[in-house]
Amino acid sequence: MPRPFWHADIHADRRPFLIGRGRVKAALAGWFADQGFITVECGAVQISPGNETHLHGFPVQWRPEGGSEQTLYLHTSPEFAAKKLLAAGETQIVDFARVWRNGEQGPLHAPEFTMIEWYRAHAEWTAVIADTLALARSAQAAGGNGTLSWRDRHCDAMAEPEMISCEQAFARHAGIDLAACLDNRDALAAEVARIGLDVRADDTWSDLFSKVIVTIEPKLGDGRLSFLTHYPVCEAALARPCPTDPRWAERFEAYACGVELANGFGELTDAAEQRRRFVADMDEKQRLYGRRYPIDEDFIAALAQMPPASGVALGFDRLALLALGGTDIRQVIWTPFPG
Repeated sequence: MPRPFWHADIHADRRPFLIGRGRVKAALAGWFADQGFITVECGAVQISPGNETHLHGFPVQWRPEGGSEQTLYLHTSPEFAAKKLLAAGETQIVDFARVWRNGEQGPLHAPEFTMIEWYRAHAEWTAVIADTLALARSAQAAGGNGTLSWRDRHCDAMAEPEMISCEQAFARHAGIDLAACLDNRDALAAEVARIGLDVRADDTWSDLFSKVIVTIEPKLGDGRLSFLTHYPVCEAALARPCPTDPRWAERFEAYACGVELANGFGELTDAAEQRRRFVADMDEKQRLYGRRYPIDEDFIAALAQMPPASGVALGFDRLALLALGGTDIRQVIWTPFPG
C-alpha cells in the first residue's frame, strides 16, 4: 500500500512542486489584477452541479432548520453562479474556484481541483482566447523551466500558437470531412469505421465525435500551444452559434503537449435555447447513467438578463503541473483527494 502524502519523505519530494504552484498562482492572480478583474468567490453548494451529460457531481444533504432535507450538489464549475453575477452587473470577474467532479482520478485528473474561471462582459471570444495565451505564458515564466512539459513532450507557450478549427483538425488528423457529416449519424459512423475505430449500434453522433476527438487531442500542442476552435454547435452546450455560420459554435479548447488546459465560449444568453440544451443533455445522461440533475431555474432566469459575454474555464492544477515539469497532478495539490 502506498505511503500517505503526509509522510515526511513523500512531502519532501512534493514540496518543490507545491512551492512552485504558489509562484504560478501568484503570477496568474497578478495578471488578472493588472487587467482590472474583480476576484469573486462563488459558493460551492448549488442546486445543480452542472447539466453536462458526462460530468458527475457530489451530492450533499442540506437540512434547513425546521424544514425537510434537500439534495444539493458541490459544483463542477462556478459557471452558473458567476453568470448570475454578470446578470447583476459585474463585467470582468475571475474565480480561483475549488470544484468537484465525481469519478475523475488519474495523473491528469483529480476529483477535487482548482479551476480558474473568468468572464468578460461585452467581449468577443477572441478576447478570452488572448487571455488564455497570456496566462499560459505567465505560468511558463513562473515555472522557470523554459517550456510547458508533459512526460517527454514540450510546448513553448511563448511561440505563436496554432489556431485550428474542428473541421480542419478532423481533416488533417483523421482524414474526415466533418462538415459533410454534421447532423448525419450514419455518415459519421461510416467515417469512424473507415479509419478503424469501433462503432457500436447505440453510439450517438456525439459519441462518434468524441471517439475521433480523443485520437486528435494527443496531436495538439506539440511544440506550441494549440487552440481548437469552432466546435459543432451540438458539442457546445453553453456556447452561442457563430454569427457567420450557425453550424459551428464559439467554443475553443487550449492544448499543450496533448493535454487539454482550458475550455472557453462566446456565452449563450438565449434562455429558451439553453433550457432546451439542458433538457437534451439530461435526457442523454438518464439514458447512459440512469440519473439526471435538476435545472437551476434561477440560473435560467438570470441568463435572460445577462449581457453578451465570453468566458473560460482553465484547469489551474494541470497548467501548474506542466509549468513545473511534474508527472502527476497530485504533486501540485497540497492535500490530495483521499481516494
